[in-house]
Amino acid sequence: MSRRAAESYGQHGVTWVDRFGVWLSQRAIRRWLPGGRDLEILELGCGFRATQLLALRDRLKHGTGVDFRIAPELREAEGFTFHEGTIEETLPGLAPGSFDAVLLISVLEHLWEPLAVIGAARGLLRPGGVLLINVPTWRGKFFLEFSAFSLGLSPKVEMDDHKMYYDKRDLWPLLVRAGFRPSKIRLDYHKFGLNLLAIAHAEPAAPFT
Repeated sequence: MSRRAAESYGQHGVTWVDRFGVWLSQRAIRRWLPGGRDLEILELGCGFRATQLLALRDRLKHGTGVDFRIAPELREAEGFTFHEGTIEETLPGLAPGSFDAVLLISVLEHLWEPLAVIGAARGLLRPGGVLLINVPTWRGKFFLEFSAFSLGLSPKVEMDDHKMYYDKRDLWPLLVRAGFRPSKIRLDYHKFGLNLLAIAHAEPAAPFT
């Protein structure tokens, strides 16, 4: 088991650089969420304090978060359900077609089998629901590693656990193979080109296998 597999993001605090990155992600997430204030949202890899998910409280009917460790004070939070464990272990226990949005924010780069997780996430979406994925780009690799390894402005353990970086040509095929139609996929570079945001909308389809 890697250190990443034993800890959640933010379990030992975050730096100002990480907080700024989270703020930028929140802006992008809000832009692409479905309308309304009664959303059912799942965040896979929500972090120890579920910062992104809690920030969406004003849009939620119910929020569900999954990560290795969850802050004890969040386990009884009204309007939220949290699952401790790996994403792969937790996904089979979640009800298909029950979420308006599924978030994979700075998570996919840590997974050995990203296609399987994307496919499972699609199966959890209601028709018209949206999967939002944020990943670091190959351009971002240099800056992220320099920040972590040379400047100490980000956790080294996070960078050491990266298994992949993504540009549009890397992420688009995974979304299509997972069952999303090309006409329902949008890919945007953001955070000064250091990250890539995928917005993929679900349609009624056969379960991913």
